[in-house]
Amino acid sequence: QVQLVESGGGSVQAGGSLRLSCAFSGDTFSDYVMGWFRQAPGKVRKFVAAISPGGNSTYYTDSVETRCIISRDNAKNTMYLEMANPKVGDTAVYSCAADDPSNTKGYEFWGQGTQVAVSS
Repeated sequence: QVQLVESGGGSVQAGGSLRLSCAFSGDTFSDYVMGWFRQAPGKVRKFVAAISPGGNSTYYTDSVETRCIISRDNAKNTMYLEMANPKVGDTAVYSCAADDPSNTKGYEFWGQGTQVAVSS
């Protein structure tokens, strides 16, 4: 069974930087599309970024495209999200998810999330 564990959250000042990690286990990491999502207080969960199995294609939501870099290290079974100049509006629980493109289940596996709090 695939397991995902996020780390790297916490409190950060606006204008700083943060780096989140997502550790993958239980299957072949390089087979999966990986994504980051976030849920702000009182809001629905929203897509942030995704990366193809080989890491050569990336996708971002408009609000973070110029400030975020999603990456993965298939040798370490780990995905990352780096954010520059975080804003108070980026405060949310950030979750990683895994999508096996060989089926139609979409993002089938989810981590428990890591809280990011951006203060001004």
